[in-house]
Amino acid sequence: MPSCPPRATKSPVPPEECRLASAAALVGERWTLLILRAAMYGVRRFDDFQAELGCPRTVLSGRLRSLEAAGLFERRPYREPGKRQRHEYLLTPAGRALQPVLIALTQWGDAHLGDGKPGPVGFADSKTRGPVRADFVDTQGREVTAERLRVKLRPR
Repeated sequence: MPSCPPRATKSPVPPEECRLASAAALVGERWTLLILRAAMYGVRRFDDFQAELGCPRTVLSGRLRSLEAAGLFERRPYREPGKRQRHEYLLTPAGRALQPVLIALTQWGDAHLGDGKPGPVGFADSKTRGPVRADFVDTQGREVTAERLRVKLRPR
């Protein structure tokens, strides 16, 4: 069983300086996570997001605007024959960099929220087709277990 960290009376970083708190404020809302998940699976167009998620149009519009302003989505125009110009939303490099976070959340859900069976979605290497998972690795690529992981404050 993993050990708990030593007891502390407060976190080492104030919430207003915490990057986790900032990231959670940006992407931690339910609809935002579902929009990012859909984009990770290839959904790009407003109507497709809306049909996939069932999200109210005004909420979806606001979330897409926020994600674009934060640099996670790029809005690009497209036009289907005989129709007006519209926009699709593509993940930027910063948006795609959230993929390990979404995969880790999915795997956590599989491990702790399911009935012991794998969930409906898994992840695989496109070349080897072997399964992949989100894990901690050191700068040499060696796996680091949760028990060995420690918080390390950086000099300011």
